[in-house]
Amino acid sequence: MTRPIGVLWLLGLLAACSGSVPAPAEEYVTNERGLDRRNMDLSVDACQDFYLYANGTWLTRNPIPPEYSSWGVSSELRERNYATLREILEQSAASSAEMGTNEQKVGDFWASGMDTATIEADGATALSADFARLDRVENLQDLQTLLNELQAKGTAVLFDLGVDQDLRNSEQYILYAVQGGLGLPDRDYYTREDEESVDLRDEYVAHISKMLQLVGDSPQDADATATAILDLETRLANASLTNVELRDPSNYYNIQSVADADSATPNFSWTSFLDQLGLGHLETFSYAHPKFFDEMNAMLEQVTLDTWKDYVRWHLTTSYAPYLSDAFVDEDFAFFAKTLRGTEEILPRWKRVVDRTSASMGEALGEVYVARAFPPATKARAATMIEGLRAAVRSRLQDLDWMGETTKARALEKLESFVFKIGYPDNWRDYSRLNVGRDSYLANVRAARAFEVRRNTDKIGQPIDRSEWEMSPQTVNAYYNPLMNEIVFPAAIMQPPFFDGEMDDAVNYGAMGAIIGHEFMHGFDDQGSRFDPEGNMANWWTDEDRAQFDERTAKLVTQYGGFVAIDDLHVNGELTLGENIGDLAGTTMAYYALQNALRNADPGNVDGFTPNQRFFLSWAQSWRRNQRPEDTRLQVNIDPHSPSRFRTNGPLANMPEFASAFGCQAGDPMVQSSDDRADIW
Repeated sequence: MTRPIGVLWLLGLLAACSGSVPAPAEEYVTNERGLDRRNMDLSVDACQDFYLYANGTWLTRNPIPPEYSSWGVSSELRERNYATLREILEQSAASSAEMGTNEQKVGDFWASGMDTATIEADGATALSADFARLDRVENLQDLQTLLNELQAKGTAVLFDLGVDQDLRNSEQYILYAVQGGLGLPDRDYYTREDEESVDLRDEYVAHISKMLQLVGDSPQDADATATAILDLETRLANASLTNVELRDPSNYYNIQSVADADSATPNFSWTSFLDQLGLGHLETFSYAHPKFFDEMNAMLEQVTLDTWKDYVRWHLTTSYAPYLSDAFVDEDFAFFAKTLRGTEEILPRWKRVVDRTSASMGEALGEVYVARAFPPATKARAATMIEGLRAAVRSRLQDLDWMGETTKARALEKLESFVFKIGYPDNWRDYSRLNVGRDSYLANVRAARAFEVRRNTDKIGQPIDRSEWEMSPQTVNAYYNPLMNEIVFPAAIMQPPFFDGEMDDAVNYGAMGAIIGHEFMHGFDDQGSRFDPEGNMANWWTDEDRAQFDERTAKLVTQYGGFVAIDDLHVNGELTLGENIGDLAGTTMAYYALQNALRNADPGNVDGFTPNQRFFLSWAQSWRRNQRPEDTRLQVNIDPHSPSRFRTNGPLANMPEFASAFGCQAGDPMVQSSDDRADIW
């Protein structure tokens, strides 16, 4: 789907995880009001495994409900949000809202998604018009015209497209064309030859076949077609960059003239493509991944037209499957949730429709959400904490002994230029061009996709909108955007246990303070450090300082690469480096911000723990998470965030402050040796 390309390098806080329905009360232990001693397992030595020490009882008493692949703090918050959002949507649907208002649109979107009778009656016929259009494709030019049409409507089939700020001139928007076209989560799923990967590809082929049978193919034809589609996608995968390579923002930046791009791909006209998107006036764009487009061009000539048509039919089907009748929904769930993540049961429909409505009209729903769920006092206290973190970062930067004065001055300039956003946008998104009705859930989903394409392509040539948010207020997450040099905290994450107005600073700095520090320090991780205070990709480091930085961060790569997530699968220290830097540096900054706060108000010991101990316990409890083996494996393969146990223990083992707080000694697992310790910020 076409979306702002910046989403690809927003540096966020949380891995993808899901909410859940709580277990029975007698088995369920949680800290809805901040740090909770009941979660702890005091039989575990804190210096051996702090994650289990802080969370062991909670982990034992909170099995993952069958409809989710994992269950943790963010899941708990999402669960609370579900009830609020459902109430808003049901009230909107029952109202007599004037046509064209946001209330009418979110209400009708919800109602259409809950209209199971119409959805079931439509069945596969919901795609009939698409397939009839596909049947009219008779040559390569027809195929491209169809691909152009789909891209303009928000369904990216062969490659991805987006609009974002120019990486080297953050004051203008440009178009980015990037690799895509794969059905599996990552290119490595096509290239690895271990037994598990081979078996998964077999299951993927079986899944494609079942989907194609649902739209009318015979089992024999569907099996043959599915194999051909895998072969096609494998060629695209072999020409694609790895997820580690994609962490380098320069790999998204390759400015080409439209004429030169046309010359590079004689079988695909970028001129006609851009014309159909209403972008025929563009002279240049970022032709981000030339190797991929070279292969795409060759394949357009070498792969039969019938195979291409089957490939498009498959991608149309899988793209729309979650919004069709139960047969499609169930098969989509069977592979992408059950096989890939280990999820046992599908979410109830109402939650799926809440999620889709929120994804499609997030700010329309968010405007009502924040009025109900986000007290103004929360925003004020969060702002105070942010400035406390900025002061701690400023002090740490000034005292760095490994960074020269020239680089340090630029780092401090960047720090002071940070913009922060809390809770919700100052200017709400305009949905006036989005038409929503009650007749068809699929039509509403498609209309929302097309709206997003138009909303983003219309940015080109316009001033940068620095008020825009990339997450809705009801999103349980946070992010740093290097192009805006901004940190953003949606309202939904500003809740207990991440943030609790009734708890003392030690608890709030250990959870929310470390989150704030994490996002601050994304501005200085291996990616963010390549952007200057104005949001441009530019080198503001001396060679000597960059070499020092690389040497220090290499220790984190080694440390995390040694962690075994499941079976013989290790954490990818290169893929997770940015998030690991954010965790280590963010926790360190939050700790020192707490020390400053304690000068004004020291609560003393609580429940037998010092403020410093409570800080680290709060950090650990904020990352508690049970996870299915399949989901763990998927996360390690594709997600830049380390699994929760390593997010908890990894940073603390590098902090002498933690060792001091809990009396840990050299040689303990929670203490890195002086030679191996990562000391960056």
